[in-house]
Amino acid sequence: MSGKTEEEKLLQAVALLNAKVLGLILGIIFGLVIFIATNWLVLKGPQPGLSGQYVMGPHLQLLGQFFIGYKVSFLGSIIGFIYGFAAGTISGALMGWIYNRIVLLRQRY
Repeated sequence: MSGKTEEEKLLQAVALLNAKVLGLILGIIFGLVIFIATNWLVLKGPQPGLSGQYVMGPHLQLLGQFFIGYKVSFLGSIIGFIYGFAAGTISGALMGWIYNRIVLLRQRY
């Protein structure tokens, strides 16, 4: 017998995160946020900017600097969803992995 009580075993099982599930959930959330925000701006249409020219989502257009092929358009929202899903999945899995390592390290001491 390992000497752990039932309560300690339960605490250890609950404290660990499933990194794959966390990655999947964050990927879906990140992707949907970019998809919805982009389509919201597409439906809203161009707005007059400070220079008098009409612009559509100048802040969201900056994602095109990081996500190749992204533009504030319907096709861009699909591309943004894919990039957001990938970034969210990687960051969520990494957060879960780091969290689990810290929890396991703390349980040793």
